[in-house]
Amino acid sequence: MKPRVRHLLLDFDNLLARYRRERRVAHLAARAGAPFARVWQVLYEDGLEARYAAGHVGTAEYLRRLGEGIGAPVDEAAWQEARIEATTADERALARLLALDPALPMAVLTNNGELVVPVVAQVLAPLRPRLRQVLCSGALGVRKPQPQAFQVALERLGWSADGTLFVDDLFANVQGARRAGLHADTARDARALGRVLRRFGLA
Repeated sequence: MKPRVRHLLLDFDNLLARYRRERRVAHLAARAGAPFARVWQVLYEDGLEARYAAGHVGTAEYLRRLGEGIGAPVDEAAWQEARIEATTADERALARLLALDPALPMAVLTNNGELVVPVVAQVLAPLRPRLRQVLCSGALGVRKPQPQAFQVALERLGWSADGTLFVDDLFANVQGARRAGLHADTARDARALGRVLRRFGLA
C-alpha cells in the first residue's frame, strides 16, 4: 500500500531549477571589476556563503563582507540579479507539478540564505500560486541534511512528517529527511521527479 502523502516539500537548485554557480560569480565579478577567482574565494573558499546559508551570518553582515572582499558594494538587488542570471527554471519539472491536484500543498526547502527567497519566487513564477512557503536554511538556522532542518520546516508549515513527501537531488538530504520521519526520494530531472510522484500516488 502506498503511503498517504498530503504535502509536498521540494528542493530548489538542481531539481526545480538549474543553477550555475560560475555564472553567478562571473556576473558579480564583472559588476565589481574584480577577478573571478577573488569573488569565488570570498564566497566559497573563505566560507562566507556556507555561513550565510547556515544562518551564522545575517543578510546585512553577509553583504558587507562580500562587498569588502571583492572591493565593491553589493546590495540586495545586485545579489539577486546575479543569482537570477545564474538560475533557470526546469520548465518540464514545473509542468509536472502544475499537473498535480491543485489542492496538494507544496513548499520549497533550500540550503540558502534569506536573499534567495525572492529569487525562488521569480524563477518559479508559474508555480508560485501553489507554494505555501519558500523556506531557506539561513532563516531556519540549520541546513539539510540535518534532521532538525526538516523538523523546523514542518513546524513552520504546520505539516506532519508522516504525511509529507520530500524530494531533493542529493541523496544525503533525502537520508536526513527520512531520519526526520518524512517520506523522501531523490530526483535530478523532470523524468525522475515524475517517477517519484507516481510512486507515491500523486501523479
